[in-house]
Amino acid sequence: MAAAVLMVGLLAGCGGSGGAADGQSASGKKTLTLWGDWGGDGQEQIQTMVKAFNASQDKIEVKYVLQQDVITKFLTAATNGGTPDIVFWDRWRTSLYAPKNVLHPVDEYVERDGLDRADFYEEALKELTYQDKLYGLPLTVDTRALFYNKKMLDEAGLQPPKTWDDLANVAKTLTKWDGSKLNVAGMSLGDPGLFSMYIRQAGGSVMTEDGKVNVNTEAGKQVLDLWGRMMNEDKVYKVGFEEGLGEGADAFVTGKVAMLYTGPWMLSTYDKYGKDLEYGIVPPVAGPAGDTGGNMGGFGLVIPQGSKNPDEAWEFIKWWTANKDNALLWAKTSQNIPGFRPAVEDPYFSEDERWKPFLEALEYAKVRPTHPGYSVMEENALIPNLELFLQNKQSAEDTLQKAQTDGDRLLQENAVVQ
Repeated sequence: MAAAVLMVGLLAGCGGSGGAADGQSASGKKTLTLWGDWGGDGQEQIQTMVKAFNASQDKIEVKYVLQQDVITKFLTAATNGGTPDIVFWDRWRTSLYAPKNVLHPVDEYVERDGLDRADFYEEALKELTYQDKLYGLPLTVDTRALFYNKKMLDEAGLQPPKTWDDLANVAKTLTKWDGSKLNVAGMSLGDPGLFSMYIRQAGGSVMTEDGKVNVNTEAGKQVLDLWGRMMNEDKVYKVGFEEGLGEGADAFVTGKVAMLYTGPWMLSTYDKYGKDLEYGIVPPVAGPAGDTGGNMGGFGLVIPQGSKNPDEAWEFIKWWTANKDNALLWAKTSQNIPGFRPAVEDPYFSEDERWKPFLEALEYAKVRPTHPGYSVMEENALIPNLELFLQNKQSAEDTLQKAQTDGDRLLQENAVVQ
């Protein structure tokens, strides 16, 4: 998720083949290559950590190489040679690519060096695990929380919502129409990918433990009942509303959206561009029976199976992800929540009110299912049907039935990664 707000560079870095990955630098250090697709500000943030590591010891030198399409190039390199030593890794990819035998398990390193797995967010480790093998360590964790426009709520005499009913009522009150033109949306409902968060708030789940789609249920119906009421009866949002404001215009910053679910990666953006914006943040609201639900995403560092220097790559990964001071440096540099819990306990987080809703939600947030076919199912069965529902082109019953049927077929077809 965080990658969505980091501008990817137009050109991949040179030296993409890994070149001197098994060689030595002029200073005699072993040279390692780190591939990633964070450009712009993100590239500078990664470079800060790379420079700090290189300065911390005299045996290893890491070089960050920006790759615009890092996964495609990584898979090509895994087949043709020139594999990097470390990859900056969107964790949800693990269940897709671990079966291809292109990632190096790190369990032996973890045990050898006595790392305590309880120091990391359990769900983040789960997302880096496939068939009981761990393929990296979590670098960041993130989840959504509810951002709201303080001024709008104060002027309407409203409190931040805590339940679905609160959310619907506040959104309805804050929505402003001028005839057929929506001027202020009370709540952004433009991201059907948040269905998995809402269905957990309804006490359900997108998939069962044994790997079947689980949306055509009472919990799924409750989500679409809520969305349908807010969209079609209360009319708190209009599909495409934010895109219609023009390129570069942020609907929340400009006061066109009163509430939305987004992540900590937007804090610096709102602070930078929302000079007149007063906003508050609360954890995701609870569902009809009081159930909580949140989505966890984030990045990790992994070692490719073809790395010529896996031991040295591990030293870099451990230095960055499993050391409180270094994880905290990363947090302050990138404005991300680190995957290492001891760093999250630092006053930097505990004394800043803005982090609290995210940290609270992270305690119950779940990662996407680690089934190899999940991303295909979500992209090609679940999301398209939810989009038709939000556009009022398909009933709730048909939406859930088709998502279930098409989704199960796609899960079965993609159960084994080729």
